[in-house]
Amino acid sequence: MEERFLTVNVVTPDGLVYDHHARIVVAKTISGEIGIMPRHAPIIAPLVIDEVRVKRLDSDTHVDWIAVNGGIMEVRDDVVSIIADSAERERDIDVSRAERAKIRAEKMIEAAQAQEDVDQLRRATVALHRAINRINVSKHG
Repeated sequence: MEERFLTVNVVTPDGLVYDHHARIVVAKTISGEIGIMPRHAPIIAPLVIDEVRVKRLDSDTHVDWIAVNGGIMEVRDDVVSIIADSAERERDIDVSRAERAKIRAEKMIEAAQAQEDVDQLRRATVALHRAINRINVSKHG
C-alpha cells in the first residue's frame, strides 16, 4: 500500500511562501488547534495569528515552523492550502526587526490607553501579537 502524504502550500499577496510534502500539519483556527493528516475530510477554517507546524515527509524529526498572520486554511484531497496576509518561515524571520515592532506596538498600546482610543488599541494589540508570534517562531530555527 502506498504511503499517503499531504501537499502543503502557504500563499500570501507576495506569492508562495511554502510548498512541501508533509505527514501532518498543525494550525490554530479560531475554534482551537487542529491537526491535519492524509485523508482528512475537506474543510475550510479561518486561522488566528499563530504558528503553523509542518512535520515534513523527508524525516521523522524535520518540522518546519511558519508564522502565519491569520488567514484561511483549506483542506481537500490531501492538499492543505493556507492563504494569509503575511507568513514567514522561521529561517526567514528578521528577529531584530520583530523585536523593534514589538517595542513599537507596546508604545502604541500605552498611547492608545492614555487617549482611550479603542480602535488604535485594537490595531496596536494585533501588531503586538504578530511581533510576538514572529519572535516565538524564530526560536524554532
